[in-house]
Amino acid sequence: HVQLVESGGGLVQAGGSLRLSCAASGRTSRSDTMGWFRQAPGKYREFVAATSWSGSGTYYTDSVKGRFTISRDNAKNTVYLQMNSLKPEDTAVYYCAAAPSGTPFYYIRRAYNYWGQGTQVTVSS
Repeated sequence: HVQLVESGGGLVQAGGSLRLSCAASGRTSRSDTMGWFRQAPGKYREFVAATSWSGSGTYYTDSVKGRFTISRDNAKNTVYLQMNSLKPEDTAVYYCAAAPSGTPFYYIRRAYNYWGQGTQVTVSS
């Protein structure tokens, strides 16, 4: 069993920054693919970013490229999402997810076995 707990969400003004953290416990592995998704009201849960099995590969949806940075610290079983230059359209509940043993489909929801309960990010205009 793997438990994921997100933290770091909150209310910020447009142009501001937040860093989200996702702490994992249980039977985690360095081979896990870790990802971030987000869901705004009336929208599908969409892929935001992911980091590969080794942590050296990072992937982003086009709308956040150049603004968001994903990283992981396997020793701490923690993945981070640094969000800069935030825009009102970034407002959503952000979810951390883990895919044990990794996956090439890091941008697909069903590739992930474990999910956190989400943290709210609200960006005011």
